[in-house]
Amino acid sequence: QVQLVESGGGSVQAGGSLRLSCAASGAIFSINYMGWYRQAPGAQRELVAGIIGGGSGNYADSVKGRFTISRDDANNMVYLQMNSLKPEDTGVYCCGAGVRPGAARPSRRYWGQGNQVTVSS
Repeated sequence: QVQLVESGGGSVQAGGSLRLSCAASGAIFSINYMGWYRQAPGAQRELVAGIIGGGSGNYADSVKGRFTISRDDANNMVYLQMNSLKPEDTGVYCCGAGVRPGAARPSRRYWGQGNQVTVSS
């Protein structure tokens, strides 16, 4: 079993910053993809930023230049630095990871529980 646990959400005023962290633990052979997703009230979940091992991040157009995704493969962590936050960034942020639980096992997607991020104007 694989668990993803996020931390770092909260409330901030527009223009402020927050840093989200996600720790993966459990039966992990390798992690090929890690990403951050958000769901605003009444909206579908959307990809905010994603990163593959050894690669650079890809971002939703709405967050380019403001958010930075990074990963620490030694500790199975992924981070999202969010700067210049806007009220429209408000939502539940959760991390997702493509994890292979064993050398002969296929990769599957796991999800964290999600953390609330609220940006007030």
